[in-house]
Amino acid sequence: MPRTLAQQWLNWGMGLSLAGLVVGCSQIEIPFISSSLNSGNSDEQPALSGNGRFLAFVSNRQGGRRILLYDLQQRRSIELPGLNRPGAIVEHPSLSYTGRYIVYTADDRGRPIVALYDRAIQRSQPLTLSYPGQVRNPNISPDGRYIVFESGSRGQWDIEIIDRGLNIELDKEEGRVEEGERGRVGE
Repeated sequence: MPRTLAQQWLNWGMGLSLAGLVVGCSQIEIPFISSSLNSGNSDEQPALSGNGRFLAFVSNRQGGRRILLYDLQQRRSIELPGLNRPGAIVEHPSLSYTGRYIVYTADDRGRPIVALYDRAIQRSQPLTLSYPGQVRNPNISPDGRYIVFESGSRGQWDIEIIDRGLNIELDKEEGRVEEGERGRVGE
């Protein structure tokens, strides 16, 4: 039975509307946007700063394992120039109180080392180049002075502590009173 021109246009219009609904409801991949926290990539090993503002994690965004830093307060990514070197494999970030210091393991020559990144000067420094054996799972104290990690130098996993000394700039928020700095009542 021949269709009228109006029926053909109506069928065509309904078909386009239905196709638009299907496309509009289907899942599409969203490209990585530097200001987003979650992505379609593998994001793992989260570490939270002591003040709860910053989140560091390992991600395979942009084609390689990198440590990323996210400001939870401002909801944006923070650049870390000098931390993620091409070819280096980074793991297990740990943050000081305000996120100034990031300690992590890096493996760029077949042997993992513990390294420290200072956001104030945008530079990493290796801490365990002279350690025999494997190292893993570093953590930094809230003030940034002490770093603990596991070391396999004696054929078993032991805990090692690095004291960065008294001459470092401690990580503490303005107005925050450290334990031991509080005066006693009546002093």
